[in-house]
Amino acid sequence: MTASPHCVSADGLAALEARLREDLSWLELPAPPWVPARTVDGQRVLDVAIIGAGMAGLTASAELRFLGIDNQRLFDQAPVGREGPWITYARMQTLRSPKQLTGPALRLPALTFRAWYEAQFGREQWAALYKIPRTLWMDYLRWYRRVLDLPVRNDTRVEKLRTRGDGLIELDLLHAAAGQDSDPRRDTMLARHVVLATGRAGLGGPFIPEVGRALPAHLRAHSSDAIDFAALRGKRVGVVGASASAFDNAASALEAGAAHVDLFVRRDALPRINKLTGIGSPGLVHGFAHLDDVWKWRFLHYSAQTQTPPPRDSVLRVAQYPNARLHLSSPLESVDHDGNTVLIDTPKGHYEVDYLIFATGFHSEIDTRDEFALIAPHVRRWRDRFAAVPELQNEDLASSPDLDRNFAFQERIPGTCAALSRIHCFNHAASLTHGKVAGDIPAISDGAQRLARAIAAMLFYADREAHFAALQAFDTVELAGDEWADADTRAMDTTA
Repeated sequence: MTASPHCVSADGLAALEARLREDLSWLELPAPPWVPARTVDGQRVLDVAIIGAGMAGLTASAELRFLGIDNQRLFDQAPVGREGPWITYARMQTLRSPKQLTGPALRLPALTFRAWYEAQFGREQWAALYKIPRTLWMDYLRWYRRVLDLPVRNDTRVEKLRTRGDGLIELDLLHAAAGQDSDPRRDTMLARHVVLATGRAGLGGPFIPEVGRALPAHLRAHSSDAIDFAALRGKRVGVVGASASAFDNAASALEAGAAHVDLFVRRDALPRINKLTGIGSPGLVHGFAHLDDVWKWRFLHYSAQTQTPPPRDSVLRVAQYPNARLHLSSPLESVDHDGNTVLIDTPKGHYEVDYLIFATGFHSEIDTRDEFALIAPHVRRWRDRFAAVPELQNEDLASSPDLDRNFAFQERIPGTCAALSRIHCFNHAASLTHGKVAGDIPAISDGAQRLARAIAAMLFYADREAHFAALQAFDTVELAGDEWADADTRAMDTTA
């Protein structure tokens, strides 16, 4: 249940924003800027550049600003208000996360979704709300960006990331054309630190199994692609996978009028238990990063093997259609096409569809991304230094970057690319090193605070000479010298 548009209270939202301003004032946030300015060839160097202005990027930016690091900028290739997956390729009706989770609020009650929602729709509507509608969550993130005045530059793609001999990081940027008659514009920015807040795709991108890669592009899509579901009306659609996105894409096709939808699942049964939810706690959030490598691997390998079940709501959304068919124990053995017909073979039979959607997740292979091509050869992965026992082999985990305690990359060969220590991986690919704190709603504030504090410490250390000089030069007098007299001196004067 959601509130009707006519119930929205602009006065309530204005009052909430006033409360937030007061809360920040009482907490003395943001802190005053303290990082010494740096200029190269007349250009101000950013203290932090954040690639991605979705939820993770916004939360990191907000915490950096609270810590007095305001010479920062976020770059996102999406138009204003379309950052992240929420109104692009996310196709669920409501969020999976419970509505009461505080998400990116950074421990500020007035910054929570609940405060934002109740300010507009009232407490009764909040009590009646089942789960957060996906599009309403995007509205909240737009408000979050506005009310904190975060410095996002939209329609901007990072074409190349390169390190320099002076320790700075150079970003080649492509800005989308402002109008039909204008050309894209390119420029270069320099930054001391770069945060890769690149979401679920992380460092890699959509994963399509090898069996389906030869299929022509007009006959297939990944679940993260822009799919014209209206064009699937009356068509036979196949969906590969058993994830939430598999069922959400199947439902979207059925709701658009697909003739029928076949879901192909490798497993003998749908996963039914969300294991990590069962141990969710501040202990997991703060303790995972301190586990040794073997235990980190064991936790995430087990989670990957047991898998996260699709939400019950998503499954029922599909199951209500008599023209939806679930095929268990049905891995794809071959995929081919005859004209515009996709031919699928599984251990259970032969199937023909007009369009095939792969809801098969993402990979983290950094060397597949053009913008990271210059740094990828230097980045150490887990496979470069950790060998799992045979029964725990997992190529997806092995491809994860081996990050340091600051979320930063480490060199595969020491001494070859020192600036990697100032490129921070704050996305799904950080999970094996830091846990689920860099992309999912439950612990995003904890992750952002850990990251921002690490960057603040690194900036202070790098400028320690300047700060020491400022310490020596500081000469604001607090005592005038006439507040108190030396008792012994006064006694000597009296004796004389």
